[in-house]
Amino acid sequence: MEISFKNVDYTYQPNTPFEHKAIRNLSFKVASGTFVAIVGHTGSGKSTVIQHLNGLLTPTYGEVSIGDYKLTPEKKIKNIKDLRKRVGVVFQYPEHQLFEETIEKDIAFGPKNFGANEEAIKERIIEVMQSVNLPEQLLTRSPFDLSGGQMRRAAIAGVLAVDPEVLVLDEPTAGLDPRGQRDMMEMFYRLHHSKKLTTFLVTHSMEDALEYADHVIVLDKGTKFMEGKPSEVFLRQKELNEVQLDIPEVIKILFKVKEKLGISLSYKGQSTYDLACELKAALGGGSTNE
Repeated sequence: MEISFKNVDYTYQPNTPFEHKAIRNLSFKVASGTFVAIVGHTGSGKSTVIQHLNGLLTPTYGEVSIGDYKLTPEKKIKNIKDLRKRVGVVFQYPEHQLFEETIEKDIAFGPKNFGANEEAIKERIIEVMQSVNLPEQLLTRSPFDLSGGQMRRAAIAGVLAVDPEVLVLDEPTAGLDPRGQRDMMEMFYRLHHSKKLTTFLVTHSMEDALEYADHVIVLDKGTKFMEGKPSEVFLRQKELNEVQLDIPEVIKILFKVKEKLGISLSYKGQSTYDLACELKAALGGGSTNE
């Protein structure tokens, strides 16, 4: 599903002493099937942007298009429920949204609310449990008896159960240990490709943005600071530092190697280990296969 923002402003509490313009003249276009990372310092407008994607917010000025759906200040979408079925949002700490007495009932809540029949719901429950790597035996358990990681996966299964075309991830690995963060991002990446989703990732992890995203949008004080391919955006270290953003560790290594040794290595998606092998070869220490 193609997404576009056209000259969008959003103001919280307009015409009051607490008025705050969260995004300003924001324009971008995302092709269907793209994995987009939205990065920016706290207060840059990231959360405000993603709340427009399923109609939780509508622009104060401008136009937001999500497929055939258009959000404008002038009129509300009549079929907002249909839009929200197509756009699944995983908020920070999604496990806090669990409320049913069993995992099965919690996952079934969304499809039931959107009118799916019982047979279809049962099929979807089994499918999404497999997608999030949870055993079916847990379906009869209370979600509050699970581990923290299992609770998060159960909550995500509930979002996936409505079969969205767009998946919005708001800091989905917050609070997880490094292994849990890696497993969670790998799961989302597999889902993105297997379901051909359009995926939006809001993250403070420049490493995740570099590794998983096709496109990066950098926000600063509610405006678009820059956008492009991750491998291009994260080479602009000085500009990113100006808006209090760091660059991924692997890119830092490239800069340090050039600064200290005068050797230019290009980034092609390598791991730090791969770069170490390339550097060894460049220094005459053997081939990259040793």
